[in-house]
Amino acid sequence: MAHNHAIKSGYARLADRLNRFPQGAPPSESLFKILSMLFNENEARMVSLLPIKPFTALIASKAWKLDMNSTQKMLDTLSSRAILVDVERNGESVYTLPPPMAGFFEFSLMRVRNDLDQKVLGELFYQYLNVEEDFIKSLFTQGETQLGRTFVQEHSLSEENALHVLDYERASEVIKSASHLGVGMCYCRHKMEHLGKNCKAPMEICMTFNDTAESLTKYGYARRVDAVEGMDLLQQAQENNLVQFGENVREKVNFICNCCGCCCEAMIASRKYAILNPVHTTNFLPDVSEESCTGCGKCAEVCPVEAMTMVSANDALKPKQKKARLNPDICLGCGVCVRVCNPKSIKLANREKRVITPLNGAHRTVMMAIERGKLQNLIFDNQVMWSHRALAGLLGAILQMPPVKQIMASQQIKSRYLETLIKRTNY
Repeated sequence: MAHNHAIKSGYARLADRLNRFPQGAPPSESLFKILSMLFNENEARMVSLLPIKPFTALIASKAWKLDMNSTQKMLDTLSSRAILVDVERNGESVYTLPPPMAGFFEFSLMRVRNDLDQKVLGELFYQYLNVEEDFIKSLFTQGETQLGRTFVQEHSLSEENALHVLDYERASEVIKSASHLGVGMCYCRHKMEHLGKNCKAPMEICMTFNDTAESLTKYGYARRVDAVEGMDLLQQAQENNLVQFGENVREKVNFICNCCGCCCEAMIASRKYAILNPVHTTNFLPDVSEESCTGCGKCAEVCPVEAMTMVSANDALKPKQKKARLNPDICLGCGVCVRVCNPKSIKLANREKRVITPLNGAHRTVMMAIERGKLQNLIFDNQVMWSHRALAGLLGAILQMPPVKQIMASQQIKSRYLETLIKRTNY
C-alpha cells in the first residue's frame, strides 16, 4: 500500500511540474497512466525537480542532490528516451524538459519502439487528448497566443502577394536556414494507426529543426536529412494536401508538422474550437470567384477545418448547381484549396489585419504564461534559482510587450521592481 502511494505521489508531483508550463497538463487517471509508461517512479520524482528553463548538469545535480557522475548518467538516460532535449552550447550540454506537446508525448511515437507498448500508449493518448479534452482545451483554447501557426503554401500565392510574405512565414525558408533538420513519424497518424483510425497520408513526414532536431537525430528519434530532401518532403506533403502547422515563432522554428484534417490534433482542435482561434492563421484568405466556380467541391473536400463549404448557386436554370463559400472566421489561410481548384476560381487575398508572430520561443512562452496566469511559474521557479541573466532576459521580453500585457504581467507577479521598470519604459 505504501509502495502504491509512493508511485502515485511521484507521478502526481511530475504532473504538477508539467502543469506549470503555460500550456498546462491537467491531471487525470489517463495522464498518470501515460507518465507511468514513459517514466519509472524514481525518474518521475527526479524530473519533477527540474527547472522550467534550460539547465546544465551542474544545476541538475544541485536540484537532485546527486554527484556529477550519477547526475550525468540520469541525464543521458532521459535524453536517450527523448524525455529531455539535449543540445551542445560552447562545449557544454544544455538540457531542457520540453512540455508534453509539442514535446515528449509526440517524441514517444515518432519512431517504432520495442521498449514500450506503443499500441497501449496510443490508446491512452487518444483517451487523454481526444476523449477527455481538458488537455487539448488548455493547450489550444486559452489566451490569445497559441503554440502553433499555419504556413501558407507558397505555390498558391500570386506574384504580387508573394512579395508580401516574409521569410519566417515560408516553410521553405525554415528548411533552408535550419542549423539541423530531422524527419520522423507523424505522431498523430501513428497514434491513430494503433486505433485503426489513420488515413493514408504519408507517415514519415514530421519535420524538426534546430535544437530539437539536433537532439532527436542524435538519439535516433528523427532521421537527419539535408535541405534538399527537406524540400522534397515539403513538396510531397503539399501534393497530399497536408497543411503545414509549425511553431509560432519567427526565429529558430523547432517543428513543422504536415497535418491532415482527420488525424492531427491541431486540425481537430481547429474544427472543434474554431471560434476560439486555437491555431494562428496565415495573413491570407481565399477569395472565390462565383462567376467561374464550377461547384466541383474539391476545395471543400480538402479543407482540413471545414472553412470551405458548398452551397446552392441559386441558379433557376440549374437548381442542383453548387458553388463554394468560405467562412473567413475559421479559415487558416493555408492555401490548400487554391492548389486543387482546376478552374483557378480561388485566389489568396491579404487579410485586413496582419497576424503577429512572437519573436522566439522565450517571447511566445512569456506571452502564453501572462495570458494563462502562469507568469510566476517562469520567474519564481522554486526548483532552481534563476540567474540574473535569465531574469533580465525574461523582464526584457515583458518590457517589449504592449502596455496591457505588461499590466497583466505586473499583476501576476506583484513585483514593485517590475512595476518601476514598466513605468520607466512607458514614460
